[in-house]
Amino acid sequence: QVQLVESGGGLVQAGGSLRLSCAASGRTFSTYTMAWFRQAPGKEREFVAGIRWSDDNTYYTDSVKGRFTISRDNAKNRVYLQMTSLKPEDTAVYYCAADRGMVVVRIPQRYAYWGQGTQVTVSS
Repeated sequence: QVQLVESGGGLVQAGGSLRLSCAASGRTFSTYTMAWFRQAPGKEREFVAGIRWSDDNTYYTDSVKGRFTISRDNAKNRVYLQMTSLKPEDTAVYYCAADRGMVVVRIPQRYAYWGQGTQVTVSS
């Protein structure tokens, strides 16, 4: 069982930066594949970034490549999403998710554990 708590969201102007943090409970955090998803009003939840537990390989949706960076600190049971050059279209609730799978899956239904979400609003 893993419990996830996100933090770090807020209001930022276009072009600005934010760092989201996800704190995970549990002694086996290092064996979970972690991901960030986001959901804007009226839209489906979409994959943003993921990091595989076995080798720390990272994966991104095309719209955030070069702007967002996912990382993890297993000693602190945390995963981060560094977001730079933010755009108004990045506005959404951002969710942290965890799964015991060996690969990063971009389908939200494949993740067993979710945080409560943190709001990111980018003004133009």
